[in-house]
Amino acid sequence: MAYLKPPWFVRKIFNRIAMATGVGNSQTLTVIKRVSKEPQKIPVVVPEVGGVKYLVSTRGESEWVRNVRANPNVKLGNTKYVATEVPVEERAPVIAAYRPLAGKVVDGYWKELPDDADHPTFALTPA
Repeated sequence: MAYLKPPWFVRKIFNRIAMATGVGNSQTLTVIKRVSKEPQKIPVVVPEVGGVKYLVSTRGESEWVRNVRANPNVKLGNTKYVATEVPVEERAPVIAAYRPLAGKVVDGYWKELPDDADHPTFALTPA
């Protein structure tokens, strides 16, 4: 699978600001790293479709995606969830709800990774 590595500024500066302020509708996702077992925190935009919250990877096969696949127990803010990957053929309505919430910044990611299969998507069930 493809992956668009975020630039240094996004990883080291912007993500911290987004998690601290909630800029751009972001919330903090905490997952457990598969090797170190340490928490990994990243800002995410969480669409809700049919009463279900979802995680969408804009950049493809990211580390947080691999970590969620290894351990689906995640936290969004202070709430615990179990993440279940959505089959590619069921992702379109979730991605359609996600893109306007995330804003124009994600349009470039879809130009480089245009297929729904390029964007792992997870449904969140309260734990």
